[in-house]
Amino acid sequence: MPLVFERIDAAPVPPQARQHWVRMRDGVRLATDLYLPEDHATEGERPDGGLPTVLIRLPYDKNSKYVYSDHIAGVFTSCGYAVVVQDVRGKFRSGGRTLPFLREPLDGYDTIEWIVRQPWSDGAVGMFGDSYYGFTQWAAVASEHPALRAIVPRVTTVDFNATVRRWDSETARTGKPVWLEGIEYYAHHWVGNAGYEYEPDRTVRPFIEQYEQVFAAIGARSTWFDLLAPGHTDVLHALGRHPFDARPVPVLHCVGWYDNIGLPNMRDYLALAVRPAWNAVQYLWAGAIDHENYQLDLAPVAPENDHGADEEALKRMMAGYTGPAVEFFEVFLKGTRPASSLARVTWELGHAGWRTAESWPPPGAVEHVLHLGAPADAVRSLPGGTLADEATEGEESVQWAYDPESPVPSAVPDSFAYLQHHPDVADTVARDDVLVFSGPALTSPLDLAGPVTLDLHVSSSAPVFDVFARLLDVAPDGSARMIVRGQTTVRQEPAGDETPIELGHTGYRLRAGHRLALMLASSDYPMYLPASGSTENPWTVSVAKPSTQTLRTGAAAPSRLTVTTAPPMAG
Repeated sequence: MPLVFERIDAAPVPPQARQHWVRMRDGVRLATDLYLPEDHATEGERPDGGLPTVLIRLPYDKNSKYVYSDHIAGVFTSCGYAVVVQDVRGKFRSGGRTLPFLREPLDGYDTIEWIVRQPWSDGAVGMFGDSYYGFTQWAAVASEHPALRAIVPRVTTVDFNATVRRWDSETARTGKPVWLEGIEYYAHHWVGNAGYEYEPDRTVRPFIEQYEQVFAAIGARSTWFDLLAPGHTDVLHALGRHPFDARPVPVLHCVGWYDNIGLPNMRDYLALAVRPAWNAVQYLWAGAIDHENYQLDLAPVAPENDHGADEEALKRMMAGYTGPAVEFFEVFLKGTRPASSLARVTWELGHAGWRTAESWPPPGAVEHVLHLGAPADAVRSLPGGTLADEATEGEESVQWAYDPESPVPSAVPDSFAYLQHHPDVADTVARDDVLVFSGPALTSPLDLAGPVTLDLHVSSSAPVFDVFARLLDVAPDGSARMIVRGQTTVRQEPAGDETPIELGHTGYRLRAGHRLALMLASSDYPMYLPASGSTENPWTVSVAKPSTQTLRTGAAAPSRLTVTTAPPMAG
């Protein structure tokens, strides 16, 4: 049966925007929309000295409903900004080769240079946007254009390649499972100027052949997908200067607790916190949102609250989405407010509202270690084994199976929009190839405020294996919903003892009567590619091998969960 796909082409330019063709230094022209405030309707020279500009550079069609640039522009123009929105090179209306990352520093510089030469510009530029168009901000920072005064990168990271790089070195004992969803992104959005929607035939083996079918049907390939699957390339090396080595620019990092790249996003913030010049001008906004800006307070999302489908829901969402950037730009683009008016950290405690702090984790937060106990019970459904303050004497162990023909299913069809579904995973926890450990029901709220880490004593019958961990909130009715997650790939050689797993950062209140639980498994498909069960490449292996994992715990082999907690707060 032939593969069915939908080609997504450019939507019409909205009437309130004027499209320009901005020439890059190599002659390629990029499609660029200009939005001006209603009282600055013409593009001529301004008697008041011009307007500061908010620049957005993205690959998802600047005029699509998906990115709602017209709504974003409406917010900023109403606050007295010019707004420039651009299709990046090789995407939708823009010319040039369809290849992500590599030209963004130069193209960002050239676009800013075009802006400051316009009669309506006052010479100050800020940048805004999510995901890839957060990356284009970091690329522009690397280019060091003097007019770039502030950036607001949301749910993004400076190095997207690191999210899909399996091993950081040839000798590393731990690495990352193959994030199929993340690599597949390039086969949807970076095949040519258009985008493509389709569902691969998941029954085809080896897995790489699923995408050969896709490219054959479309009649074109994604160069970047070919570099990543099954190999990889080094994005930052290709960019030249690392953005963190460039001139510091004020940054408002916008992190989502449920964002599937929230961990590398937070790493960016923490990496700059130890660089005094950067730390002096960086700020953190962290909310209980996912990559697509769905909110925990509305999850699972009802149709009337789905901003991806409902126009009124989008309007309601817009204030919280753009509000932090408006305040930030008032300080660093307009200069109408002092920097002291901004909180250094603004963060959401899930189920309990917003907080401010001078640093992250917030002052007063402490680490709390919970030891995995009663492992023989962990193969049963909730509550399973225990999470306790003290390790049991000696050593205990438990085994669980990995069957590549029956992998543990991913919780949602699209982890970028996790909170759209925010599923109860209790049935998954009850599988016999999953372990679960639970703490006691809480008699008072427990506030998580900082990183969550896991240290396991784990081995396998396979030379290479995966471990997937989810921290869960188990309600009194037995439903279990994810708080944070992490995963690792482990090689038996070189030999090691403990296996660390970062589960990311969170701000989350476990309410009275709820309990904390930890789920462990060895697969998560189709979000991640199933392990080969051998040293063979999981992309190209035709028949993967099953394996058995062994977890050791107790005082002699202390497998443990470490959460960062803050004293309960009112609200």
